[in-house]
Amino acid sequence: MPTPRRAPQQERGERRLAQLLAAAEALLAEVGYEAATMTGIADRAKASIGTLYQYFPNKESVVLALRNRYSGEMEARWAHLDEEATAASPVREIAHQLIEVMNRFVEDHPAYFPILDAPVKHKHNQEARNRLRERMAGLFRRKRPALSAQAAYRMAQVSIQIIKSMYLLHADAPPQEREELVKEYQHALAAYLESRLSI
Repeated sequence: MPTPRRAPQQERGERRLAQLLAAAEALLAEVGYEAATMTGIADRAKASIGTLYQYFPNKESVVLALRNRYSGEMEARWAHLDEEATAASPVREIAHQLIEVMNRFVEDHPAYFPILDAPVKHKHNQEARNRLRERMAGLFRRKRPALSAQAAYRMAQVSIQIIKSMYLLHADAPPQEREELVKEYQHALAAYLESRLSI
């Protein structure tokens, strides 16, 4: 049975929403959260301010929508990495891939740091966080089957904190320094994982 075609009005609405969020992302990356305005977002999207308000009541709701979008995309990237990494992958390669996933995400979304730092109340998706930790723990146990589930989960928590600690340094570093910072974090995470997974 053929899938019903989506109504043109719904398609237009989704395209308009995507345009508004893309404009907001570009503006936030350029001027930061405090300087960004609803008028600025509408102008960047070549939309009327009334159209923007049909979708978002305020700037905070725009940021929350982008955070939710980022969260879903990040989870998809981690899932893809989990499929690529195998028990045969060298520990150092796994560490480099874990750091590179975050690095590529930040490069693809230059508004990530302004959005992360925005003073907006945001309830973290605990289920998504747990899935990420469990996925990473499973990767570690495939590499070292003797590792207990509890120890692997703990390692996942530590690894994620190491990766997260790259955020602030990465955000404040000039572009030419960021590549070197990424390498340093890859070395740091590799040293930690090799000490735990090569026993």
